[in-house]
Amino acid sequence: MQLVCSDLEGVFVPEIWINVAERTGIEELRLTTRDIADYDVLMQKRLAILAEHNLKLKDITDVIATMDPLPGARDFVDWLRRHTQLIVLSDTFVEFAKPLMAKLGWPTLLCHSLTVDSEGRVAGYNLRQHDPKMRAVKAFQALNYEVLAMGDSYNDTSMLQTADRGFLFCPPDNVVAEFPQFQVARTYTELKNLFAPALGIA
Repeated sequence: MQLVCSDLEGVFVPEIWINVAERTGIEELRLTTRDIADYDVLMQKRLAILAEHNLKLKDITDVIATMDPLPGARDFVDWLRRHTQLIVLSDTFVEFAKPLMAKLGWPTLLCHSLTVDSEGRVAGYNLRQHDPKMRAVKAFQALNYEVLAMGDSYNDTSMLQTADRGFLFCPPDNVVAEFPQFQVARTYTELKNLFAPALGIA
């Protein structure tokens, strides 16, 4: 039996923090795991910026409410779920993700959570576990699933390396150069063409 594990931001939806940066004009919030591979370093930087500018959780969720999936993402998700199970493994937070998952038809999501203080400020973040994408793939494999995985950035590479097959979707050139073993798709049509034979779809 097979299932697919996928990243969320950059694969199905735009990068949340980049959208927040564009809305607030705070350029430093544009940094993602494409720029800083260490997620803890990245999140500590983000929390410091939020505190410096007195941004609250609602300021971020107001931006997220205006976001839509990437063009073609919902159709691809629906196509994939007609043929196999899809598990979205993301380094986002449950407090961010709900409106986006609704627009994708509610695929299963495993991610992290935030600590929010009484005034609505983001006081911290709670990782579900270290390297959760890779660990989830290993857990599914222990249940005798063949896992196909896709992602776009550094924080997806351990998941792709652990999966039975891994694909990159619209990755930056530096990730492609460092991980040449992964096939690359830059459109959902190309992604379908990679997944179809792997899933035995004619």
